[in-house]
Amino acid sequence: MKFRAAIAITAFLLLATTGIALPRRARAEPAVAPVRHVFVVVLENEPFGITFGPKSLAPYLAHTLPAQGALLKQYYAIGHNSLDNYIALISGQAPNPDTQHDCHRYVPLKPGNRGPHGQALGTGCVYPKWVKTLPDQLEAAHLTWRGYFQDMGKDPSREAMTCAHVPLGAKDWTELATGSDEYAAKHDPFVYFASIVDNRPRCDAHVVNLDRMRMDLRSIATTANYNFIVPDLCDDGHDAPCANGQPGGLVSANAWLRKWVPIITGSPAFKKDGLLLITFDEGASGNACCGERGQPGGPRPGRFGPGGGRIGAVALSPFIVPGTVSEHRYNHYAFLRTVEDFFGMTHLGYASGKAVHPFGRDVFTAVPR
Repeated sequence: MKFRAAIAITAFLLLATTGIALPRRARAEPAVAPVRHVFVVVLENEPFGITFGPKSLAPYLAHTLPAQGALLKQYYAIGHNSLDNYIALISGQAPNPDTQHDCHRYVPLKPGNRGPHGQALGTGCVYPKWVKTLPDQLEAAHLTWRGYFQDMGKDPSREAMTCAHVPLGAKDWTELATGSDEYAAKHDPFVYFASIVDNRPRCDAHVVNLDRMRMDLRSIATTANYNFIVPDLCDDGHDAPCANGQPGGLVSANAWLRKWVPIITGSPAFKKDGLLLITFDEGASGNACCGERGQPGGPRPGRFGPGGGRIGAVALSPFIVPGTVSEHRYNHYAFLRTVEDFFGMTHLGYASGKAVHPFGRDVFTAVPR
């Protein structure tokens, strides 16, 4: 106690005599809604006007689901192309030249020096162990997480059944789908952190095929607190047409949602205290929100603009009045911050930005004041 008091007195004297405040650690904020089970589905490559417009090829996403929850009309991606957005969602890391271009070769990030706001500076794809992720935070708080990826390990000669990625230094051959396997590592952010992939038992237990989710959702006890869910390159809308002969694009994404969303929202954990967010990795433009910035010395996050464009999102929860519409500005860093606040955790990377705000009562409209 004496040691803490001495630190407080020193900080007060420094501020009083110099006017310079000591740096403060970003703290968690009280969450608006008592969510304890988070589900996030990430689809691919569509701007808000195409996805949620009156002529959308995904009517279940554009019309049915917003009527059941909340439409977030001003939700933005943070970069181009895909991978940097996925990484931001679980770490708050901004794009570097390699993650911005989907890391065609699976190489370590170097030099990996620590920059402002916990940014790992340099080029490369696999972040050093000191870079903290949302899974690290969850486990430290004795909470659970799992990533579910469609088609992972469907062709065992192509990639493993769990924790799937190519060998370090290799070209990423999962970038392109095959007729029998459409898993893509570039849509699996967990395999780009050494703290996860270097602990193979940990990675195998948490980064699994989508088929595992049906069994996990049967009870609250077996449902993770945080669930990151990604369809394959066909059903996420990335490819059109698909390598397996399906139409792809929003047509296949819409069909996938019709199948899987009721499974999620019908689960005991979701019904008790869940939140499902459905969004996209990036849009068509480089627009940004929420004071977004790139890494010091790094590229513009949107390649030709400051961000990843307006993509929109749909949120479903017992704490949301059906038909809610939010015009507040959010991005992937804001959603990370929202999840961290649910579980009382500090804010990673750019989720700690002053202009980044967690989802509020504009979204959680069924929470009593």
